[in-house]
Amino acid sequence: MDLIINKHRLRFSKNPKLLSPEKKTIIFLHDSLGCIELWKDFPKHIASKTDCNILSYDRLGYGKSAPFITSKRNNDYLKEEAYILGEIIQKLELKNIILFGHSDGGSIALLTAALFPEKVIGIITEGAHVFVEEETINGIKSAVLAYQNTSLKEKLYKYHGNKTDAVFRMWTETWLSETFQSWNIEKYLPKIECPSLIIQGEKDEYGTLDQINSIIKNTSGNSKALLIPDSGHTPHKENAKIVIDKVSRFISRLIVSC
Repeated sequence: MDLIINKHRLRFSKNPKLLSPEKKTIIFLHDSLGCIELWKDFPKHIASKTDCNILSYDRLGYGKSAPFITSKRNNDYLKEEAYILGEIIQKLELKNIILFGHSDGGSIALLTAALFPEKVIGIITEGAHVFVEEETINGIKSAVLAYQNTSLKEKLYKYHGNKTDAVFRMWTETWLSETFQSWNIEKYLPKIECPSLIIQGEKDEYGTLDQINSIIKNTSGNSKALLIPDSGHTPHKENAKIVIDKVSRFISRLIVSC
């Protein structure tokens, strides 16, 4: 279903009017190359174990949403996405929100919880970044080579269509730019008061444990780190059984405490 948010067309996984008002709602926030379809069945597994509403959407420029309106991002683009999510929550009149964000989506989840603490009762992040590391840059450079020399572009085209090059370029050019190297959102972390589960793969190719350590150290709410063995940047795909179990338990405990 398409909705107009901030004058732009965004694709949602379902009609928000069909969400049960008596249930908590989990919003899934995709990564820098992601979209609704790339979540596969993961949200449904979480819903079945927690009895929560689930909702995901394609951010502007991704998947089935409208194309990007600019050819270059500014360094605050993740903060801007948090404000857009705030508008979505307000427009849809959603309450008792739980956020699950992967990579860029994880950073957006952190910023949203910091900027709109009254709207968010809990967050789960996976491979979120709060600053740029050498490992991040090296991982993105490897992705650029893969895009040029493997079938990665064709795989992404299935989900993003004619927007594929723009999606990839927006990610890589932004993060590899000289001006973005100083990007840092740690100052927002103390404003996060809700419980959080901070997930990272042991072999994450885009960041070190300094990322989750900073989040755990600086958030004001009850934060728990979860390191997933034998996993890289996408534990919910690489080690789905463990992630589904741990995330479902976290959400179930959160619901009881609210």
